[in-house]
Amino acid sequence: MKKNLKWIVTATMILALLVGCSNNGAQTGDNKKIKLAYVAWDSEIASTYVMKEVLEQKLGYKVEMLQLDAGPMFAAVSEGSADATLSAWQPITHADYMERYGDKLVDLGSNLEGATLGLAVPTYMENVTSIEDLTNNEIGELVDHQIIGIEPGAGLMMASEKALDEYGLRKDWTLLASSSAAMAKELQNAYAAEKPIVVTSWTPHWMFAKMDLKFLEDPKGVFGAQEDIHTLTRQNLETDKPEAYQLLNNFHWTPEEMAEVMVAVIDGATPEEAAKQWVEANEARVNEWLAK
Repeated sequence: MKKNLKWIVTATMILALLVGCSNNGAQTGDNKKIKLAYVAWDSEIASTYVMKEVLEQKLGYKVEMLQLDAGPMFAAVSEGSADATLSAWQPITHADYMERYGDKLVDLGSNLEGATLGLAVPTYMENVTSIEDLTNNEIGELVDHQIIGIEPGAGLMMASEKALDEYGLRKDWTLLASSSAAMAKELQNAYAAEKPIVVTSWTPHWMFAKMDLKFLEDPKGVFGAQEDIHTLTRQNLETDKPEAYQLLNNFHWTPEEMAEVMVAVIDGATPEEAAKQWVEANEARVNEWLAK
């Protein structure tokens, strides 16, 4: 009886050990999964897909991409349903979302400096240099008093709505909500035909590499000064996924580097292909991000 009991105890211990190893393996597998949230701007697609490539190819993570509007993106990271975003424009564009969710987020600082947003036109519109010029009815009639916008709820759109009020344009002008891709397409079509057009825009963006554009002067400062793009994570990511956290914390690049990825995409590469090509061609830069 004692012999049988001894074998039962031993078998139980072995089974517990095997289950423990299996659970530990599952935990390890889960720990190598990460969710990145981003807005569907060409700039944020570039940075997020480059981060995905480095996480997967250099650190062995499985990355899930969550394309969201700005509000849901901030909410997802703050609630922990997404692990991080590289798409937080500060201090102006996403100020409302930072005020609402900031105390539940970890701000790793800027991953890119020198971002600009505002209203833009092709340079061949020589008689338009300032937002104040849009009060001229003759200029308004050239574009049917329409400004081509992006996704409703975007910080750029909220600033553009404010500009309509601050510059006395609300009565005659309409800000058309669409998407970043639709806005860029409208601009391309107008530019090819040398037709006048006013769009909401920002840099870094491939449009400025492909077309001669200019931001309209903003003497009232509605769109603010230059901004930085920040990386945000959920709370406890540093403890849960230290390798990924370190990479996200180190990630920083220039508008020119970002533009290389954006232009590759507009020239026909998928975001995955463009990111892979960039990572392979910039080993030294990537190694900086991977340094501990």
